[in-house]
Amino acid sequence: MAKVLITGGMGFIGLHTVRKFLDAGDEVVATRYQTVREPEFLKGELGKRVTVVPLDLQAGHDVIDVVHKHKVDSIVHLAVPGLNALSPAADYQTNMNGLLNILEAGRIAGCSRVSVDSSGSVYTGVPGPFKEDMPLPMIAKSATEAYKKSFELLSLHYADRTGMSVIILRITGIYGPLYHSMSNLPSRLCHAAVKGIAPNLAARGGVPFEEDAQDLTYAPDCALGIQLVHSKAQQHRVYNIGGGRAITNGEMVRATQKAVPGFEATLQAGRGPAWRPDPYLDNSWAETEVGYKPQFSVDEADRKSTRLNSSHIPLSRMPSSA
Repeated sequence: MAKVLITGGMGFIGLHTVRKFLDAGDEVVATRYQTVREPEFLKGELGKRVTVVPLDLQAGHDVIDVVHKHKVDSIVHLAVPGLNALSPAADYQTNMNGLLNILEAGRIAGCSRVSVDSSGSVYTGVPGPFKEDMPLPMIAKSATEAYKKSFELLSLHYADRTGMSVIILRITGIYGPLYHSMSNLPSRLCHAAVKGIAPNLAARGGVPFEEDAQDLTYAPDCALGIQLVHSKAQQHRVYNIGGGRAITNGEMVRATQKAVPGFEATLQAGRGPAWRPDPYLDNSWAETEVGYKPQFSVDEADRKSTRLNSSHIPLSRMPSSA
């Protein structure tokens, strides 16, 4: 039984990832900064196989202390500042210092592996399907794209300098239970549907076009991919963990309407100026090497219960990948 440190373990993706490592028989040390959540699927493990520790990743000595105190075997780095929550300078400092402190703590402690969260946004501007070994443009149209590209280069260079095992996790379009920021279309549709209100479709760049698509990954599927790649991957250093197919905005609306009859959401017809073909992650490396395969099909997600929980609105009723 291994002990895994998951930074951002009390966050949206982190909580689901904690659950998957527990399912695999591991113990978890989950860091938190400001957010504290205790979902039902973890309550029986908190204080037992899950240790929650407050940690500011900017404090390098504290990071090292946590790794040593809890005898951590490996690290999954998922912590990230809130979107547009900091000034440009503070955002830069928080992202880069946090990454360095995690890598250095892993090196000092002799951790077997450090896996670093990246994003499908690194494929912005290239045609799909997206494969890990395809060339990427050295520009960035968003903060996420800029930091994740930087994370990848710097983390792998650090691994080359130190001999550490570092894995890059390119995840994308994550949605599902515990998501709350409303920054993606599935969350806005689902929250509006269960509240019986009109969705705010104009947020984040205007009303979406019906035929525009993206790779969406149901949160437990993403967490499973993270656990499998972190624990088993040997052949490569970068892995896609996505839904495996493009889902159009129109499909998202229809799935919501199927789950909540009477819900209405009107998208712009056709394709938008940003449309591109096959915008999805090719998961074949992760599938072949570690057995990762998304488990929630569109039909299965459509059949999910529409029950509410006091701590979140379950976005699981949105479509997942086939």
